[in-house]
Amino acid sequence: MGMVMRVDVVSLESPIYSGEAEMVFAPAELGEVGIAPRHAPFLTRLKAGELRIQTPTETLSLFVSGGLLEVQPHQVMVLANRTMRTDEIDEAKTREAKQAAEAFLASNAEAVDVARAEAELAEMVERLKVVDRLRKRGQLR
Repeated sequence: MGMVMRVDVVSLESPIYSGEAEMVFAPAELGEVGIAPRHAPFLTRLKAGELRIQTPTETLSLFVSGGLLEVQPHQVMVLANRTMRTDEIDEAKTREAKQAAEAFLASNAEAVDVARAEAELAEMVERLKVVDRLRKRGQLR
């Protein structure tokens, strides 16, 4: 077994994952980052996208809607707004939510609701991108 680090993923709803990993790939605000054991410490915001955790035995794939990523030499902490396993993404419901957000934005609603609809639209677009990447990697039918 190679070097490992401790990884904790927590969402607003509950703890999601706690264990060892050989690598973590996260959707940082300025682009995807890869984190290996002994990585230099840093803190960054996450955007919506796929979070991959390579354990010694498997690769766990999660969708995060945003949050924070803290990296220490032997520990990674992900504080996600919302998260779900990528194999639990319902593509049809995601497409419906995307279309509803687009329709709402086209209706010229109030500014407060527009910001919420834009955020919802951005999250649904990223979910669909994750579904497409998984399909290309052969991890989704």
